[in-house]
This record gives sequence, structure tokens and C-alpha cells, in this order.
Amino acid sequence: MPRRRFATLAGLAAVAAPLLARGESRWKPEKPITIYNPFAAGGVTDVHVRLLGESVSRIFGQQVIVDVKPGAAGTLAPAMLLNAKPDGYQLAVMSINSLRYPHYQKTNWDPLKDFTYICGLSAYTMGIVVRSDSPWKTIDDMIAAGKKEPEKYNYGTSGTGGTGQLMMIEVEQKTGARFTTVPYKGGAEWMQALMSGQVDFIADAAQWAPFVDDGKCRVLAFATEARIPKYKDTPTLIERGIDVVGQSPYGLVGPKNMPPEIVESLYAAFRQAMAEPKVNEYLDKFIQLPWYKTPAEYRAFAEKYYVEVKPLLIKAGLAKE
Repeated sequence: MPRRRFATLAGLAAVAAPLLARGESRWKPEKPITIYNPFAAGGVTDVHVRLLGESVSRIFGQQVIVDVKPGAAGTLAPAMLLNAKPDGYQLAVMSINSLRYPHYQKTNWDPLKDFTYICGLSAYTMGIVVRSDSPWKTIDDMIAAGKKEPEKYNYGTSGTGGTGQLMMIEVEQKTGARFTTVPYKGGAEWMQALMSGQVDFIADAAQWAPFVDDGKCRVLAFATEARIPKYKDTPTLIERGIDVVGQSPYGLVGPKNMPPEIVESLYAAFRQAMAEPKVNEYLDKFIQLPWYKTPAEYRAFAEKYYVEVKPLLIKAGLAKE
């Protein structure tokens, strides 16, 4: 493990330990905790949350159950909390799409009023990926094809209105190329679609990383602010003159009005679990980092992003003014 990462994890463990001690003295679960996961079983998020759940189960001495609830563009899982008691036993993973969806689809929940923000968990690294036998060797090749034959080529994402589609809408607007989006429930599905030739490329999170490492796929460009050290020879979209960055963090939420002592205890337990080497080794496999956010920091991020993303959704034709 890199020295800097080790030092960071050690520091987090030191911070979490006293918090957990206080949390345990005020609230400790007396029965299993269920976490609703908005993405498909076996995907990166599902495995990540299950690894965290194993650690939290040991910390609390109670089982953490991960219940897969894909659907509604990744917003069904938090919506499961609307009628849940704020007692800490029902939680959900909230993707950033829950902060977009209400802008273009009527919902019976409000992302800022109906949930208690507990902690950030991680963030996806977004990229554009093709099979290794694709005729496109660079992102410029792909853009040229999308200009020459608009909407002929398909790309897979994890859902309508998700980061992958929004990223590509921005790419299209900035380049004049046009492609056709094909939504899937999660990375396992769209990787199968790519490898079988159902789509021409993937524009989404790094479920594709192992396929790239095995030589089965190739990254044309990353939608990040800087190059990824592991793939130092692969440019960012920004470097190719396409000013697009894909934001896609996710975190843990609970029903609204959760007591502070329960929130603190859950936050401390998951913060401690996030420092586990096996958890970070798994994230490294998919080019992800922990997304450390306290309850207050996570809520502040949500409130800011919810306002800032609306103009992009309007520009993309997904939302109305």
C-alpha cells in the first residue's frame, strides 16, 4: 500500500475510534441493519457496500444486510426509506443521480428534505472505453465517426440521466458528434453488452478496468481533471480540447429526522470500515478512492450540487426551466 494512502487510513482510524466509542455508548444496534443498494448485484457499488457491511457487522456485532433495489435511474433505493422509521435499521446508498432526477422527473420525495445524510463512501472514475478490436484508436477517431454518421454508434451507460449520459451529452454539445445512448441497470450488464458487440463503447464508471488490464478493452479518454497514474499514457477529455468532467460520488443516507446519536454512531462505524485495507484494495481495482464526507459535509455537497446541476440538465434537454 502506498505510504501516503497508509498514512491517510491510519489517520482516519485514529479519528474514527474515539467517535465510535462515543457512538457505542449512546447507540448500538440491537438487530440487523439493512442497506438498500441502487445498483445491480455484483457491480462495483454492490461489492463495495458488502465489504463495508462486513466490517460494520464486526464493529456493531450485528449483521448488515445489503438489499439490491435497482430501478428509477438509481433512485429507488433511497426512495425505500420514505416510510422507514428513523431508527438506524434501514439505510440506503444514494447515488448522485438522486440529486438530478427530481429536476426532470416528478418524484414523491425531495432529496434535501426527506433524507438524513450520514457519510460519503466513494466516487466513480468516468471514462470512455472500447473493445481492443475497435477501429477507434483515439478519442478523436470516435468523435470523427460520430460526426460522419450521427447516432449510428451506440454507447452503454448505467441509466438515463446518469453521469455517463450527461457526460456524453456535454461531449456531443462541445464537438458536434452524435451518438445513441443505451441504458443498463449496472456495470455487469453494460460490460456484457460491450463485449458481445451490442454497443460500440462504454461511457461510464470503471467497471471496465479489469477488462482494460486484461487487454480486452482500451480507454480512449478519462472524464477526469487530471490523468490517472495507473493509465498515465491515456489523455483526459480536457487534454483533447473537450472540457468535460464526470462527477459521480455516492454515499450513505437514512430516513429523515434521524437522531444525532444514531447518525454519529453509524458515521463512525462506516468511517472505520472505510479504512480497512481490503476495502481500499477493492476500490483500487476499479480506480476509485474513498469519498470522505462527514454528515454535515455530505449534506452541504448535496445542497450545492442540487442547485448547480439544474442548468446542465436544462441544457441537455432533460429538465425544464
